[in-house]
Amino acid sequence: MGFIYGAIYGRMMTGLAPVLREATAALEGISPTPRLDAELLLAHALGIDRSAMLLLQHDLSAPESFTDLLTRRLADEPVAYITGVQAFWDLELCVTPNVLIPRADSEALLEAAMDWFSAKDQPMRIADLGTGSGALLLAALSIFPDAVGIGIDASAGALTVARDNAQRLRCADRARFEMRDWTQAGWSEGLGPFDLILCNPPYIEDSFILAPMVSAHEPHSALFAGADGLNDYRILIPSLRDFLDPGGVAFFEIGYNQADSVCALGAEAGYLTELRHDLAGNPRVIRFSLGIEE
Repeated sequence: MGFIYGAIYGRMMTGLAPVLREATAALEGISPTPRLDAELLLAHALGIDRSAMLLLQHDLSAPESFTDLLTRRLADEPVAYITGVQAFWDLELCVTPNVLIPRADSEALLEAAMDWFSAKDQPMRIADLGTGSGALLLAALSIFPDAVGIGIDASAGALTVARDNAQRLRCADRARFEMRDWTQAGWSEGLGPFDLILCNPPYIEDSFILAPMVSAHEPHSALFAGADGLNDYRILIPSLRDFLDPGGVAFFEIGYNQADSVCALGAEAGYLTELRHDLAGNPRVIRFSLGIEE
């Protein structure tokens, strides 16, 4: 990699275009979005946003700190952990290795909620189970401005990130975060009732081999869920009756091959279920409701 760094340093004073070209080439075998990664990392090194960097690129030079950031990315560290931020919905969220990086696939939960409530009264109380960075709850509160919500997580580190995001996004007066572990007895005491529940639980089979960028950096407790990836659904779905309003609705994210199994768990618990696909056409969201006020 020495030739890459030499090329970058050699072009430090000639504008950003050559630096971006070299960094993009270096990242070709690491990332599906090498140019975007290079731009985000360079903007972070410069301390400005990406759009401003691209606008001013001919007048700027790359700081030496960019090489350190590029080195981390070449070692498969995710861009979001390097920069400390990730876009989700229309929000910019702070993230750390204590939380999963929010992904665009999970926005299908929010789209499902918007569709459900488009012809109904808006939800007033929202829960996010396994909140992580607070992404789903904070996005839902931006969509439903009269609502309040609670995010729960078993990780103290994750809850710190979620609270910081709520404060930064000026939602701290509408969002509460609590440490609750749904693998422990009595975890749902005092919760609810909620009009809307959102959940992106761990759902990856223990034996599944993830890409190094994920397996080496993101929290395994938020990824893996037993031999078939269904452990958390088996706990959460039957317990929904304890805190979901009878006229409310819950949306759960699922893995690509779990639709039948998760729908079966819902039917066994007495819920009507509906499968939704994401924009790529993959099974992504299961809706649970009791059929009241549909």
